[in-house]
Amino acid sequence: TIEAQRETIAKLEATVERLTARVAELERRQNRNSGNSSLPPSSDAFVRPEKQPPVKSGRTRGRQPGAPGNGLAMAEVPDEVEDHLPAACGGCGKQLSATDSVGYSRRQVRDIPLVTVTVTEHRAHRCRCGGCGAVTGADMPGQVAGAPSSYGPNLRALAAYLLVFQHVPVERCAQLIADVTGARVSPGWVSAILAEAATLVAGSIKVIRALLTLTHVLHVDETTTRIGAARRWPHVACTTTLTLLGLGERSRQGANSLGILPEFRGVLVHDSLSLYNGYPHARHQLCGAHLVRELTAAAEDHPGQRWPAQIRWALAELNEQAVKAREKGLAEIPPERARIYLESFHHG
Repeated sequence: TIEAQRETIAKLEATVERLTARVAELERRQNRNSGNSSLPPSSDAFVRPEKQPPVKSGRTRGRQPGAPGNGLAMAEVPDEVEDHLPAACGGCGKQLSATDSVGYSRRQVRDIPLVTVTVTEHRAHRCRCGGCGAVTGADMPGQVAGAPSSYGPNLRALAAYLLVFQHVPVERCAQLIADVTGARVSPGWVSAILAEAATLVAGSIKVIRALLTLTHVLHVDETTTRIGAARRWPHVACTTTLTLLGLGERSRQGANSLGILPEFRGVLVHDSLSLYNGYPHARHQLCGAHLVRELTAAAEDHPGQRWPAQIRWALAELNEQAVKAREKGLAEIPPERARIYLESFHHG
């Protein structure tokens, strides 16, 4: 009957509407990448998203006229000078010397000296007193280990630097040290340097933790990594000058392992991960980079809308004005300048 057909058509239309919305949602998820969401770059698909054409500035590519060059400047006082004299006179063949010089041209070469391990023997003498006859022995310097032969503080510092800052694996670190310095250190010795360095910086870490807890604005984040077969989450808390890293679970307990957030009372900047909302004593601010990504996603999902681009522009301008204000030593953006961009931001 006609009534049955109407019911069937209505059901089909509802199904089409539901499936269309589902397809749109799946396409939206499929198009998410590190540029328009909180996904890390490692999750990006092999096919990179199409780049938007850059905004033309009206300037030509490359160094602008009048801009200073980046070449090496010559040192006023070189460490060494090598004089090169002509072997003989180009006119008559007479031998020439430095006293015949009437001028010279200069070139400077920057290089590093050949690095090689030097062995310093420390001898702690025992001396007999000429008055009472007692024998007194000297102590070894503090940096000299108890073993008959050991590696010194400079080599130990190099190993710690390569491991911690340059992220060189233990075995390659040992090989690099051997190739560059000639010291045949073992991977076991290199690995032990980490524990030694951790002990030496323990006091500094306490100071960093205290300063981060008391700071006005704190940035926090987390990511995932693998240590052996286990999946772990490095947590970070930082300012422009201080950074503290720690390993933990992807939970509030893991974030608390840094020893900062439970007592923090300032502005907490993060990516809106739910675990950070569990700190009621802090004031919360969404990370600017994540906000820009969300606005990029909104512009892609709603191409006919102007507000995502307007808010993104206002945010970028406010950031630039804040940088200029700091450079001038101002505590805030001048209100007459901030008002323009804040209106665009709030009424996008």
